[in-house]
Amino acid sequence: MLDDINLPLILLAALLATGSPGPATLAIAGASMKSGRGFGLAVAGGVSTGSLMWSTAAAFGLGAVMLANAWLFEAMRYCGAAYLLYLAFRSARSALKAGEIHARSGTYSSLKRAYAAGLGLHLTNPKAILFFGSLYAVGVPAQASPLTLATIIAAVALQSTLVFHGYALLFSSPPLSRGYMRLRRWFEGAFALAFGAAGLKILTTRLQ
Repeated sequence: MLDDINLPLILLAALLATGSPGPATLAIAGASMKSGRGFGLAVAGGVSTGSLMWSTAAAFGLGAVMLANAWLFEAMRYCGAAYLLYLAFRSARSALKAGEIHARSGTYSSLKRAYAAGLGLHLTNPKAILFFGSLYAVGVPAQASPLTLATIIAAVALQSTLVFHGYALLFSSPPLSRGYMRLRRWFEGAFALAFGAAGLKILTTRLQ
């Protein structure tokens, strides 16, 4: 029994949020094309874990506690913006580097680092806690049972995992990987602009 929860509507909202282009999907796409499927899936695994953590926190009210303490949200916002700007710098430096690079030259030194990068990226993304906070505040009544909350958390987590890992599988396909190798500097320049824009947007956004 889901306490009259409209689960399909909740999943649709979550799908639109996770499927839309953003820092997480950019990181997954970049790792998949540059370093191969394993690294892309590792980043996707970290992002999925971060999504699950924020979803669980919001479902049980921890997100509201964070938003009520402005300094916590501000600290997270600055960390997230700094990391995105670092990714922008790294991509820009790669774009300016002439010559070919070896295929599958790892962006990350290990799968663990790739996973940690995905996790850190999503845990420091203010959009994630704002989205999940709104999702549970608006779409789930306060008197929802623990079983209902657990069901929603599991359903959203499964869907997010499929979406993020699907991106990794898509962008690690041979045609896209070959395209990246041919147009490496253009791709890196686009990544630099996108990460930089996302970082500046987070840095200049104020919580209302």
